Amino acid sequence: MKISYNWLKQFIKTDWDAEKTGELLTDLGLEIEGIDNYESIKGGLKGIVIGEILTCEQHPNADRLKVTTVNIGAEAPIQIVCGAPNVAAGQKVPVATIGTTLYTEEGEAWVIKKGKIRGEESHGMICAEDELGISKSHDGIMVLDADIEVGTQAADLFDVENDQVFEIGLTPNRADAMSHYGVARDLKAGLLQKEVSLELITPSVSSYHVDARALKIDVDVKDKDKAPRYCGVTISGLKVEASPAWLQNRLKSIGLSPINNLVDITNYVLHELGQPLHAFDADKIADHKIEVKTCEAGTKFTTLDGVERELHEDDLMICDSEKPMCIAGVFGGIESGVSESTTRIFLESAYFNPVSVRKTAKRHGLNTDSSFRFERGIDPNLTEYALKRAALLILDIAGGEITSDIVDAYPKKIKDFEVRLSFDNAKKLIGEEIPKETIKSILASLEIKVNNVTETGLGLTVPAYRNDVQREADIIEEILRVYGYNNIATTTKLNASISNSSKFEDYKLQNIIGNQLVSQGFFEIMANSLTSPKYVALSEDLNEEHNVKMLNPLSNDLEVMRQSLLFSGLEAVAHNINRKRDDLKLFEFGKTYHQYTEAREEHKHLSLFVTGNKTEERWNAASSPSDFFYLKGTIEVVLERLGLRKLKSAPIKSDVFSEGMSFSIGKKKMVDFGLVKKSVLKHFGISQNVLFADFNWDNVLDMAQHNKIKFNAISKYPEVKRDFALLLDNKVTFEEIDTIAKQTEKQLLKSVNLFDVYEGKKLPAGKKSYAVSFILQDENKTLNDKQIDKIMSKLQSNFESKLGAELR
Repeated sequence: MKISYNWLKQFIKTDWDAEKTGELLTDLGLEIEGIDNYESIKGGLKGIVIGEILTCEQHPNADRLKVTTVNIGAEAPIQIVCGAPNVAAGQKVPVATIGTTLYTEEGEAWVIKKGKIRGEESHGMICAEDELGISKSHDGIMVLDADIEVGTQAADLFDVENDQVFEIGLTPNRADAMSHYGVARDLKAGLLQKEVSLELITPSVSSYHVDARALKIDVDVKDKDKAPRYCGVTISGLKVEASPAWLQNRLKSIGLSPINNLVDITNYVLHELGQPLHAFDADKIADHKIEVKTCEAGTKFTTLDGVERELHEDDLMICDSEKPMCIAGVFGGIESGVSESTTRIFLESAYFNPVSVRKTAKRHGLNTDSSFRFERGIDPNLTEYALKRAALLILDIAGGEITSDIVDAYPKKIKDFEVRLSFDNAKKLIGEEIPKETIKSILASLEIKVNNVTETGLGLTVPAYRNDVQREADIIEEILRVYGYNNIATTTKLNASISNSSKFEDYKLQNIIGNQLVSQGFFEIMANSLTSPKYVALSEDLNEEHNVKMLNPLSNDLEVMRQSLLFSGLEAVAHNINRKRDDLKLFEFGKTYHQYTEAREEHKHLSLFVTGNKTEERWNAASSPSDFFYLKGTIEVVLERLGLRKLKSAPIKSDVFSEGMSFSIGKKKMVDFGLVKKSVLKHFGISQNVLFADFNWDNVLDMAQHNKIKFNAISKYPEVKRDFALLLDNKVTFEEIDTIAKQTEKQLLKSVNLFDVYEGKKLPAGKKSYAVSFILQDENKTLNDKQIDKIMSKLQSNFESKLGAELR
């Protein structure tokens, strides 16, 4: 949020410099992220002086150029070559001297240098209005009044405004500070603590009166919950034109572009007082009647940006007797707004329900200055005052007269908050005792009324605009931020206790596995737990009814809590691929959220994503793509690191995997993994294969704690390795080979490994070749050839009889 220091000083006449004021505002909780300089004319007209053209002769070498001598108040006149058609002797003109920096309309700087133009020396430039930045006119040089003294600085003549603008990082709870008036109110309280007592000056509306009751607009608020207060007044006989320079400068300083006097005044009051306003062309209001209500779902409405929108049944609308005219508190309609031909307006000032405005703004993807304030909560007691303030500004700038009484539909007054403050609780939370009189002074400076005082505490009334101060802890926070966090002494002693924790604590195991995955080339990601409700449609395993929905979603894409880590991970994969990072290994520890009939549940997960090549491409090693078995090996290593070895594998049927399997221990599933379906990847714009693993981390933690580690002595006797090259049917899996082998020899067979697979033209149709190795070992003696041959013969026989295998 931008705050102009010149504008701020209209409310509080401080002589502090901007940097010192910024430090105080930061201490008060309004963090100043930066201070920018603003000049109403870029460059501030530095180096521009008023000169008098003494002579003007035709350039000897150019038909369209003139050679002039100009008196700029220096020791001697200077020669300037000028191409303007209206240049003539005797004129008083603005002159840019050598070394002056001028700016193009796009803001690019260029410096005036001494030079020759078609053989004639030129020692400056006689300027047009657009070259100075005063206007966009370029009809010729700027000719000034003849009585202006030669040598006068142009900055003094044109009254260039210099300002300093604070960039405030406003937190969402500080709705009271969303205006210059609100910031000034905080600044006054802060200055008082610095023993600087200044009056808070508010614009007077005492001169407000009705000129003639000639244009009445009837107002009917049908939805009083969404519009607790609605005010309006008509103004007639006004003229829409450009705003005066002071008003334009105020808006430009905070980054707003002036439009016309009526729109600029509503924007000015919005940023001055924090009250959004809206001006309707009164002649476009059918039957001179306004209804504040919701419309039928699906109603078409075109907003000021020219976009046709489809209304929701809960969207509060400002309507006339025939049609909707404005999305209340969010955005105006294209057909009812102010235009150059407008002469009569209905000026609206209202307090709309913050939740209603927020939901509507997010539904339509709109974020305006008005919705920004309404959805955080404005001051309901400022509504009529701001209306009068804007009306008086309109009469002063655009002319006209007030032609109706103020309509103020306020059936149920919004109450202030009653809070009790205990001095003991304040001391406990703050860490030291603040004098009671200081506490009362701080609260009074914040417009928090002290109703009663006792030995133990205060009875307080908090104004309605401070909707973030409704508890005792909030009051203490207000006292502390004004008193100054830096004024609270830091203790020299730090007390801490050491607690005994299990080695199976969740965070410890996460660190172990995280470090292991990082060592294998993985990168950790942290995705938002809020996601789009549309992702549920990508999997039949997910149910829309199980979505945990947000009451006040940040946007349409962040409406629900995620039911799966897959889709947020694929967003990260797509983001990286779109930036030419195709080889990815990612992991995330996160939660999924589910709304069931009985209750809501959270489940912990570890997800892995692998896509592209296993390793970076190098000159001395060919890169190979990541595949299903690479992911499977990674998963086995993760589980083995936690001591989980006796895994039971099974194929899974899931509409997110084109092929996949799961690992379980007993009845508890550890992980599902596989190749993500092309149809799912297409939704994210991913064209390459992506492998995904989803660990049920709750089950992994449980099994890791119950896993008993056994230690065996290393055998003194050697291992023996033997290989088979088996010709098999394509449908035979390695798992079948492994199972048969371990059933055949349970004692001496230690491991079975598949180290080569071949399918090619030299093999019969429907056949493949598996190269399988077997590790044999006896813990008590060295195996001899006879024993080994007997085991291998038995293995061969079982493979032939059960799998139809042949030795190659």
